[in-house]
Amino acid sequence: MALAEDFKSVCDSLPPDWTGLQFDLRIADEERYVEAATLLTQINAQPYGKHDWHWRVLVANQFGHAAAPETVHGTLHLLDEQAIVGEMAVREVRAGRVEVTQMWGRPESVRQEFRRRRAQ
Repeated sequence: MALAEDFKSVCDSLPPDWTGLQFDLRIADEERYVEAATLLTQINAQPYGKHDWHWRVLVANQFGHAAAPETVHGTLHLLDEQAIVGEMAVREVRAGRVEVTQMWGRPESVRQEFRRRRAQ
């Protein structure tokens, strides 16, 4: 299965309140490592050193310090278009976390509305 399709099936299987996803990625042909690494810079893939897997990729659903799912899907689609074959393994999924926002100086009505909208 193509990497982009594999990633889409993983995202579709996640609960609706997922916030973070971490997966490892490796390519079959290590001769194309530099070419793949160049494309993977768009999603800030973190290279492993002396490891079975080549990169760790962090994905954030709606907030956080990671790549957006749409960007990850697009980048993996670019790898598929370049015929770079690989595999991915999901390592961690986080769900049910709420974004933390500084509320100092805001009225109580804003704080309550924020809690109501982001209630889990």
